[in-house]
Amino acid sequence: MPVWVNMLGLNLPEHLIMTAKNADKTSLLEDGVRIESHSYNFNFNYDSYPSDFMVMYTAKYGSIQPAVQIDVIRPDGNEFQIYFASLPPSQNESNEFSARIFSTDTLIADSLIGYSNLFAYTVDVTRPQVMIFSDTEENKVLKGTYVIRNTFYLFDPSDTVVDSGVILGGKVYGTMGTDDFRRDLAIGLLWGAPVALFIGLTVSAAAVFIGLLYGIFAGYKGNRTDEGLMRINDVFYSLPTLPLLVILSVTIGRSIFLITGFLVIFSWVGMAKISRSLALQIKSLQYIEAAKLMGQSDTKIIFKHIIPQLLPLTFASIAIAVPSAILAEAALSFLGLGDPSIPTWGQILHDAHSAGALSRGLWWWIVPPGLMIAVTGLAFVLIGNALDNIVNVRSRRI
Repeated sequence: MPVWVNMLGLNLPEHLIMTAKNADKTSLLEDGVRIESHSYNFNFNYDSYPSDFMVMYTAKYGSIQPAVQIDVIRPDGNEFQIYFASLPPSQNESNEFSARIFSTDTLIADSLIGYSNLFAYTVDVTRPQVMIFSDTEENKVLKGTYVIRNTFYLFDPSDTVVDSGVILGGKVYGTMGTDDFRRDLAIGLLWGAPVALFIGLTVSAAAVFIGLLYGIFAGYKGNRTDEGLMRINDVFYSLPTLPLLVILSVTIGRSIFLITGFLVIFSWVGMAKISRSLALQIKSLQYIEAAKLMGQSDTKIIFKHIIPQLLPLTFASIAIAVPSAILAEAALSFLGLGDPSIPTWGQILHDAHSAGALSRGLWWWIVPPGLMIAVTGLAFVLIGNALDNIVNVRSRRI
């Protein structure tokens, strides 16, 4: 959950990520063995246990295998050695090995069995995060300062510890929480904003300008040209958009640029009808007749005398069309047909639906992306209506 839920009276443990720069490092030489320790200090003053923990490290070594030991020093002074193992043999003279030791590792559970007699009640050694953070006298969380110490035994002078870290799995994190893969949803929402704006503005601008030119040309030419172009428009207008978008995404591709192109194909028909009706009115005005008498070509009349009259309407139409483009992309992503390589708000909702977030009560995975889609759409609708009131004389209030 988001970290701010603790402000509502909860005291849930926060997800804690500690890297090598947060560690207190010591190194000493004993009987030819270099012992390097990385100690991570943190305060744990929460009412519930962490969900898990993970220790990470990267070491570079040669033919002699180093060893790693993990100890936990508790606030009550007890020290638990929870892990000890040798690193795998090196395949060459200089091998770099990285590992992640999870709290579910059987070596950790086996190591903790020897400390179960310290507790006045029966403890579950299969849940190390509970045993390590439990009070020995009462079955509750032991609050205070903990130290997780990673000790590396290096047998060759050239051996080095490249990196290390500790992750304490909490129940709250960040401003928007995380998903099942522990991805920060706030980052996903921020990355989704420019993608949504790119799709919305690109699709709406392209569709409006295509529809504008198409409708003006049909309305200005009239007769059979108008009739034929409008029948083509009717065909596109009658097509089921979402099923065709699904088919195109499955058969051709799911790139974000392909999806943008697919949306443009089905988004221009409405603007074409509006611009045609306006072109029919404008072509009968006297200055258009005067331009014809002066010998100006149809192309020049369209681009010089008709399109400039409709540009204010065009900008308002672009703003109003943005929400529908964003919703269309979100619908495709929610169905699992969006670009999987780019985080979008629809993709986040798809992942939440696939993981059963609604039935599991993971509201922070569903509500924020849904609100972002709704708020962005509402913002562009309000912008479009404001522009329409400015440029459209008939819509102004007297």
